[in-house]
Amino acid sequence: MPKPTHMTSRQAKIQEDTTFRIMRILQESPDVSQRDLAERLGMSLGGLNYCLNALMDKGLVKLENFQNSQHKFKYVYVLTPAGIAQKMAMTGRFLKRKMEEYEALKVEIEVLKSEVGYENMSELGSSDPS
Repeated sequence: MPKPTHMTSRQAKIQEDTTFRIMRILQESPDVSQRDLAERLGMSLGGLNYCLNALMDKGLVKLENFQNSQHKFKYVYVLTPAGIAQKMAMTGRFLKRKMEEYEALKVEIEVLKSEVGYENMSELGSSDPS
């Protein structure tokens, strides 16, 4: 059984990755609907709503409304100055984790290729290794 601190650390990384992705999308598309955002992230709508509320409670995201051209009100999610600063700090950590994952995958791919006797990457597209 894994140590609780390892599990917590892993869960914290997953949570930070999710938060980072949410904030990144909101910064690029503040008028994205919760349904579209949940779909883009592969999350349930309820899970996303929970995350958005947590971000708002922390003061990283705020919900604003504006009147669109059809004279109806629409909501947008805006990163606060604290949210922008937090996202910038998270970007470096996210990039570092992804680079580490990439390097580990490259090593694993090389090991697997040697195990099955693939000489080059072009052979990987074929279902018949012979």
